[in-house]
Amino acid sequence: MRQRADVWLHELTLELPGGLTVLLGPATAGKTTLMRVVAGLLAPTRGRVVVDGVDVTAVSVRKRSVAFVYQQFINYPSLSVYENIASPLRLARELPPDRLDGRVRDIAALLGIESLLDRRPAELSGGQQQRTAIARALARPADVLLLDEPLANLDYKLREQLRTDLKDMFRDAPGVVLYATADPAEALSFAAPTVVLGEGRVQHVGDAADLYDQPPTLSVAATLSDPPLNRLPGVVRDGRIACLGTSFPPPGAPAPGADVTLGVRPHHVTVARTGPDDLAFPAEIRLAEMTGSDTYLHLVLSDRRHLVAQLPGTHRFTPGERAVAYVDPARVLVFDGTGARLPARPSTGTEPHG
Repeated sequence: MRQRADVWLHELTLELPGGLTVLLGPATAGKTTLMRVVAGLLAPTRGRVVVDGVDVTAVSVRKRSVAFVYQQFINYPSLSVYENIASPLRLARELPPDRLDGRVRDIAALLGIESLLDRRPAELSGGQQQRTAIARALARPADVLLLDEPLANLDYKLREQLRTDLKDMFRDAPGVVLYATADPAEALSFAAPTVVLGEGRVQHVGDAADLYDQPPTLSVAATLSDPPLNRLPGVVRDGRIACLGTSFPPPGAPAPGADVTLGVRPHHVTVARTGPDDLAFPAEIRLAEMTGSDTYLHLVLSDRRHLVAQLPGTHRFTPGERAVAYVDPARVLVFDGTGARLPARPSTGTEPHG
């Protein structure tokens, strides 16, 4: 019996412009596989990889003009920071010693590690190790720079600082920079062209903020939602969308009797009515998680379905306590049975962004 081959990437056509492009998708979306194909570390079953009009599909990774930064801190442990950064330049033998030294020191200054050049990786913090790995990748100019979730293993403050530094660094990058992340907030912060990848397929390409505000599909909305998107079942009945005992006028003109999915972002759920048209969902409080700036309220609805509300500030609730979750219907994303989003109602111009 012939075994079925696993498919890691489905057929896709992707054209990357010069400068930064963000590759956004959850774990197992295929981000690393796609980047390894671009780098030449994996050969595609079919198709081609073309860089500046040249087919490099059969070109070995050593002969490609590509640099790769991984999620893990990959540095040469026996070499100093200086030698780690200099290593690709020495291998290329393209620069005389004086220019090589200047290049190493310029890149180190750009990454804020010029005072660490004599240290070895074991003597560095996690953030300093990742800065060293990025500096080594940037030392020798490449046509393609790939960064595979390079900040994922760093703490929050380091991520924020390095994200800002990288954003400034890649603003005028001459080559292609492909930055992979599973963090929607990171994709939004870069404000760059974004490729949404899921289950080995390109789901959509566009501006991250536009995709967040107007997600074309349920999968794109879910990928760009953190905390995860609340999903509720609905059905078109008597010209309205009915959902768990409440209803509202549908966007567009869905067919009567059609099943739909309501997508509600946690920060659009409240426990106090904000308008006369709010949808009301009686619920039981299961858990309240306080982070200081927000409280995440986990609710159980009448059909035992879970709903999460993100409330600004610190709020105390008792598990088992009854509550009512309210949602402005203008904030509800509605998706048909195929996962496509139904057109939104025209804005009145008074609704806040997000």
